[in-house]
Amino acid sequence: MEESGVGWGMSSDVVHNGDGFRFEVTVDGRTGVAEYVDRGGVWVMNHTSVPDELRGQGVAGRLVKTALEAARAAGVKVDPQCSYVAVYMERHPEFADLRV
Repeated sequence: MEESGVGWGMSSDVVHNGDGFRFEVTVDGRTGVAEYVDRGGVWVMNHTSVPDELRGQGVAGRLVKTALEAARAAGVKVDPQCSYVAVYMERHPEFADLRV
């Protein structure tokens, strides 16, 4: 779960698509997403997907970190139903306060 973004620059910013209930990043024409369901005060993080070509470059970690930071800023809790999000939160105790 590397976050450094090896192989892609910070110009590939993660975008919060609030209408689509997901965080998105496009790198080299390929889009990775971290999706959630808004349960009124709790974001159920239910799916993270990164194209095969982008795996191992920190894209999923960047998506999830940005989503968790946005949840904190919005004052909501996170229910990590996606296994990637659950493991990310276990490995990054600075987000433990967000867990339901």
